Amino acid sequence: MSELERAMVDEFGDAYGRSVMRDVVLTGLGDRTAREALGEGVDARTVWLAICEEMRVPEQRRHGVGRLEPGARRDR
Repeated sequence: MSELERAMVDEFGDAYGRSVMRDVVLTGLGDRTAREALGEGVDARTVWLAICEEMRVPEQRRHGVGRLEPGARRDR
């Protein structure tokens, strides 16, 4: 889940990313919001890719986003 949160902030910024998670209805997830889909057990990666499709995120920014670089420290 933290990878999804990092990916959302990286792509959309903090406030807009939260809005996208809460408000954007994703046709690729059966007309649910990302929050609804996650709450119903949909995998975070599937949700991320559905957001990317709906929000027209370029392909080169979809894969590997949100992952920490090797050796990077996680926020505590």
